[in-house]
Parts: sequence; structure tokens; C-alpha cells
Amino acid sequence: MTESFINARTPAVLRPPIPPRGWTRSRVLGHLLVGLWFALLLGLVLYLYSAWNIELVKKYAPTYLSGLWTTISLVGSSIILGAVLSIPVVLGRLSKNRIISSIAYFYVYFFRGTPLIAQVFLIYYGVGSFSKELQSVGLWIFFREAWFCALLAFGLNTAAYQAEILRGAIRSVPLGQWEGAASLGISKSVTFRKIILPQALIVALRPYGNEVILMIKGSAIVALISVYDLMGYTKLAYSRTFDFQTYLWTAIIYLILVEILRHLWDWMERRITRHLIR
Repeated sequence: MTESFINARTPAVLRPPIPPRGWTRSRVLGHLLVGLWFALLLGLVLYLYSAWNIELVKKYAPTYLSGLWTTISLVGSSIILGAVLSIPVVLGRLSKNRIISSIAYFYVYFFRGTPLIAQVFLIYYGVGSFSKELQSVGLWIFFREAWFCALLAFGLNTAAYQAEILRGAIRSVPLGQWEGAASLGISKSVTFRKIILPQALIVALRPYGNEVILMIKGSAIVALISVYDLMGYTKLAYSRTFDFQTYLWTAIIYLILVEILRHLWDWMERRITRHLIR
């Protein structure tokens, strides 16, 4: 009787009604912008379809593939070189020696504070102007090639960014990790390699992916120093055909490449952090 009385006195809890979604100014503007982007995309597709030239594709597709490989190899090599160079820079930034930390700081400050294209020009044209001096020490073989100059400039530039990414990731690891390892008698070098660095790399994974994508897009400037990457062959194709779709296809290739890298980085992040999912 008591249970029935309680059930009779307890009203049913109803979910509140969904508030009506009116056509506010921001919602109308959002729909208009989406429609505009869709119209632009549709127009681009229709233009590429109407301007499709199979002879042009047969003639320049192999050069585009060659330029794409040059872009990928240049960026991949510079990222690896930058990763190697960033380690001593990070150690210098974390050093308690004021001279060493100042040198590392000014290195990072210069390469992060100046345009990448200026750095490429300084190495290709600036260092290249000392050809006699470079020949005397056997370095002219390296600096006479535009690809190697671009590799050096990109490597030095991305090393500065990677150093700051890694330094911030290392600083994000709690100090208790160091103290706990020290209490167990683990040396600082082993603590850094096996405890601190793996945790820091998880934090730095996403910024590293952003840096790779920025390097992919920034690599197009090497076409200005006669490196025939993807943009270099695009300029060559346009100068011979004056067909604007040569640049459109290049933009699409860059977009596809960036999307592949983005999904690859998402997959890597899910794999590395799967032990953190509860």
C-alpha cells in the first residue's frame, strides 16, 4: 500500500521541450557562407571538367609526379635533419649555463623570427657568393646545388621550431617524474631517455604534425631558386601553356597531401595514446 501511495504521489519527470531554433542572423549568415563555399567548389569542379585536356595531362603528369617526389624527399629530409639538430638546441635551451642557453636562444630567435624565404636566399645567394673560399675548403660541391641549399635552410629553420616544441613538451612533464626516478637511484640520462622523453613526445606529437604540414606548404618557395619541385614544374607548365588549371591541379595535390598527413597523424596519435583511454 505504501509503495502504491508513493507511486501515485510522484509525478512523472518529463524531458523539457527542445527550444525552437529560429533563423537568427548568425544562422542565416552561416548558411549563406556554406552555400557560397559549395557554389565555389561546384564551379571549380565544372571548370576542371570543361577545361580537361588529356594531351596536357599526358605531357605534364610525369613532371608533376617528379616534382611531387622532390617536394616529399626535400621536406622529409629536412624534418629528419631538423630533428637531429633540435636535440642539442633543446639541451642548450634547458642548460643552466647562461652562455650556452643564450646561444641556443638567439638561434631559435633568429630562425623563428625571420621569413623562411629570406633564410633560403641567404644560404643560396649569400653563402654561394663565397665560391672561391668554399672551393678551397671543399664545400662548394654542397653549396652549388640549390637542392642542398634548400635542405640546409629548411633543416635549420625547422630545427628551431622543433626545439621549442620539444622544450615545451619536456617542461610539461611533472617534476615528480624526475624526483621519483631519482629516489629509485635512476641516473638523469636514463630518466630523460626512458621516462621523460616518451611522455614529452606524446605531448609534442600534434605540434610536430603541424610543423610537417607547414613545411610541406612552405616548401613551394624553393621554386624561386631553380629547384624543380611540384611548384617548380607547375611554373614551367604554366609558362609553356598559359593554362590556369596547372595551378589548380597543384593546389589540389597539395590539399590531398596535407589531408593524408593529417589523417596519418590522427592515426598515430590514437595508437600512441590508446593506453590513456578509459
